Amino acid sequence: MEIEAVANERMPRPLGPYSQVVRAGDLLFVAGQPGIDPGTGSVPDGSFEAEARIAFENLGRVLGAAGSGLGRVVKTTVFLAAADDFAVMNGLYAEFFPDSPPVRSTPIVGLPRGLRISIEAIAAR
Repeated sequence: MEIEAVANERMPRPLGPYSQVVRAGDLLFVAGQPGIDPGTGSVPDGSFEAEARIAFENLGRVLGAAGSGLGRVVKTTVFLAAADDFAVMNGLYAEFFPDSPPVRSTPIVGLPRGLRISIEAIAAR
């Protein structure tokens, strides 16, 4: 099985020394996508919902750049900084994955840079 990092100019730059996407056979493994606006490089002021929406959009953007899409996701891990944000995240999850939503784990963790959400995924190519 061939394994390779996938990168191109349509993907946001990672926040550290890691690949945004690694392809292993017909699967794509996507690093955690934060709610950082790719245009400004900052987290939006205000609500958790605004930050979370950008995280879901970033996941879709990275998957699209790697030749896949949200409809091909089979597993996600949605890291939340606060359990109180679960209901809002759940509503957005239903919006971004309306049909056959992928398997999901949602741990509550400390995230860097004051982030409130990060979404990693496994998707089919």
